[in-house]
Amino acid sequence: MTRPFRRRILYLPGYDPIPPRRYRELYKREGAKQAAISGYDLEFGSRRDRTGFGWGVNGNFNGTSTETEIEVLVWADIVQGSMGQSIPATYAQLLQTAWTYIGTGALFRLMRLRRGPVLAALYPVVVLLAQLFVALLAGGLIGWFLGRLTGLGAWLGVPATLAITWIGLRLWQRIDGRIFAYYLMHDYAFTAQHLGAYPPALEDRLSAFADRLAQVLSEDWDEVLIVGHSSGAYLGVSVLAELIASGRVRPDGPKLAFLSLGQVVPMASFLPGASRLRADLRALSARDELAWIDVTAPGDACSFGLCDPVAVSGVEPPDRKHPLILSAAFRQTLSPERQRELRGRWFRLHFQYLCAFDRPGDYDYFAITAGPLTLADRFAGRQHSPGRIARAVNGWTTT
Repeated sequence: MTRPFRRRILYLPGYDPIPPRRYRELYKREGAKQAAISGYDLEFGSRRDRTGFGWGVNGNFNGTSTETEIEVLVWADIVQGSMGQSIPATYAQLLQTAWTYIGTGALFRLMRLRRGPVLAALYPVVVLLAQLFVALLAGGLIGWFLGRLTGLGAWLGVPATLAITWIGLRLWQRIDGRIFAYYLMHDYAFTAQHLGAYPPALEDRLSAFADRLAQVLSEDWDEVLIVGHSSGAYLGVSVLAELIASGRVRPDGPKLAFLSLGQVVPMASFLPGASRLRADLRALSARDELAWIDVTAPGDACSFGLCDPVAVSGVEPPDRKHPLILSAAFRQTLSPERQRELRGRWFRLHFQYLCAFDRPGDYDYFAITAGPLTLADRFAGRQHSPGRIARAVNGWTTT
């Protein structure tokens, strides 16, 4: 009996406080949809290796069997710790983050790449300021009315204004699960708090991820694939750069591959303190030890669609080999009906890379992660997608 193709995946999520089991549920639900559309078979179950959290999937692609084990590299606890902010602290973050991106010139340079992610970054600023204005207006009107009604004037009006304003802000905060203003503000503030440098807790976690990857590479797999989504894409760059720099990739070991999805690399690499990330981008782009494919879509307003993360960051080396820039081409791979369903749901579109396409093209997340071809073989001979942006516009290029 022919041995199945065996793959191990380490998945790096973005700035996301949700428990890792949600990624398992998403994979199983969307994988079943894609299998039905594309005509292959997927069976979901447990893993042999119970380290960390993950799941297993067995595939059958035109008679070729595959075995995949997926593990989530968890940093949600660090995300949750950065999100436990009071309302005043969140507004202080707003001022600090805005000053960071404007004062360093990063905001204006980012606008020269894609306006979508810049507008997405401005969204929480505008919404939080609008919430403050509405709460102050309601508080002021109610306070003035109560002061006039009771004849106590400012003695009652001022405390009432402050109380109503606070209640209004609390109500806005409670419905943030639908509008994501606080969530996104914490996200951008987390990146900006050290001017793009990794905070110590995250540095330690990235080193632990590199150790875990080294351990997996010592095992019997045909391919070890790192998948990084959103801000998890640039974390994956640093994990892989640390691993390779330490000499822990065996030439006779599993094929090593990196799939970055919906990346937001410039939001960090364009800040003055991101010298480690820029050094990692430069180093990783010239290594032979891995294959690196970067997939984005211009239709994803939360990512820097078709922006080459190495080139635009101004750190492209002369011997650059990676990444290959490919488009998920939402306009071609999603039917008009599906596009209408997703219109305006920009946060959901940012996760489309991990979901089923009803008109799948070259990019099929489940064929990549559970199919019988390595990432390098699947995209061998491909050129960058048309529309790739590779001009260096970063003002901070120290490494």
